[in-house]
Amino acid sequence: MDFSITEEQSMLADSVSRFIDQDYDFERRMSIAESDDWFSDDVWQAFADLGLTAALFSEEDGGLGGGPVELMLIMEQFGRGLVVEPFLANVVLAGGVLKRAGSEKQKAELLAGIMAGTTQAALAFAEPQGRFDAADIATIATPDGAGYRLSGRKALVLNGGAADFLIVPARTSGEQADVDGITLFVVPSDAKGLTRKAYKTVDAHSAAEIELRDVLVEKSSVIGEVGRAYPVLSDALDDATLAIAAEAVGIMRTLHDKTVEYSRNRIQFGVPIGSFQALQHRMVDMLMECEQTRSLLMWAVMLADGSDADRQKAISAIKYQVGTAGRHVGEEAVQLHGGMGVTWELDVAHYFKRLTSIGILFGNADYHLDRYVALS
Repeated sequence: MDFSITEEQSMLADSVSRFIDQDYDFERRMSIAESDDWFSDDVWQAFADLGLTAALFSEEDGGLGGGPVELMLIMEQFGRGLVVEPFLANVVLAGGVLKRAGSEKQKAELLAGIMAGTTQAALAFAEPQGRFDAADIATIATPDGAGYRLSGRKALVLNGGAADFLIVPARTSGEQADVDGITLFVVPSDAKGLTRKAYKTVDAHSAAEIELRDVLVEKSSVIGEVGRAYPVLSDALDDATLAIAAEAVGIMRTLHDKTVEYSRNRIQFGVPIGSFQALQHRMVDMLMECEQTRSLLMWAVMLADGSDADRQKAISAIKYQVGTAGRHVGEEAVQLHGGMGVTWELDVAHYFKRLTSIGILFGNADYHLDRYVALS
């Protein structure tokens, strides 16, 4: 089986890697994370200049024609650099919905802005009662003249504080957890009746709690077909799950490499601690977890354009692996660094924070194990 990438894909990975090495070291990352801004405008513009914000969209829509492989290559490097800019929320989630179901006008007005790096967007898919079920939607959209009125609450809306507009799934028919009856709406962030409480998450990313009280939108704000949005929403979330799995692979390998390097330099009893066989075994176990996880990631990427069942099963497999192996690698890295492994000043602690957040985002290991079994 051929696992090689094309020359263009290799150039993409190299360009992102160089940016991380030269322009996004840990000190700059922390200065952005500790600032009052949600992310760095300069870094986001650099992403646009590198073509990253357009990489995952078709040439017909004005993008560069990339797919799952390009997504994997970008997100692995973002994991290595602990990037806090909202590529996941803006490009993968919101952009993923628009590229699948947006009208030509919506693509020209909204998706073009995302690709150009001038527009921020967010997909407000999660609700307080929904846990990991994307179909559990209590937000209601009722017809009102030439439009709809939306009322409900959305939780942990990634990039919600910086978004110029939100994509809001709301129920136009059916019961609360039905997959049928869900419709997607474009809602400007300054719409009357919309309030948002933005905050930074524990891993230095940003999110918001959104409340909609009789928010009036026009019929032209509907994305795709009325009542049939769940497949679009589900596919976008699968893309996002694949993206954070690739990010986790980048983090896991970085944690392993940093732990090995530390073990070579940390002297105890007159010798480097890396010379102790018990610690060598533990670091080999970390490496095996990293390699197994990356192999599952590549399998999931290869099936990303296949049948729905195969793709979903592969994505749940890699997400389960990230949730279990990622935790093991993170805990080992922290422990082998000793007490300094949990200090604010050491990057290892921040890698572990992000890895822990990824383990829960879009479904934890238990959720994806159940999903994998159900699909099998």
